Amino acid sequence: MKKFSQSHHSSMNELNITPLLDLAFVLLVIFIITTPQLVNNLELNLPSGKPPAQSGPRPKLNYVVVAPTGEIRLNDQAMTLPVLKQTLVQMKAQDPEVSMVVKGGADVDYQNIINVLDAIQQAEIAKVGLATVTQ
Repeated sequence: MKKFSQSHHSSMNELNITPLLDLAFVLLVIFIITTPQLVNNLELNLPSGKPPAQSGPRPKLNYVVVAPTGEIRLNDQAMTLPVLKQTLVQMKAQDPEVSMVVKGGADVDYQNIINVLDAIQQAEIAKVGLATVTQ
């Protein structure tokens, strides 16, 4: 009987992984293509935009401006944070529907803005807005 040569016998023992790698790369391409489509298919029920009902005169807005230097101004009057807190409590007592708008630029330390928002919250003023710039 003819025996197999050693070199031919060792080549039969090697596993050919080329088809396995082909399958892995095809699956990888499929996952790469389908994943962004799955993320973007988020269904939301967005509220419809309708103009607000005109129920009378617009409420007076009170502006709190926080300067880059840390200066706080309420309706163009400079004040410190403790004085601002007292003033906000008085404003809330006079008008329960008082409205506030907080303005602060990009170069303002946001801790100062957070302190102002905390003072507004402590005065229990619910109508608060942040001023932004539209481009």
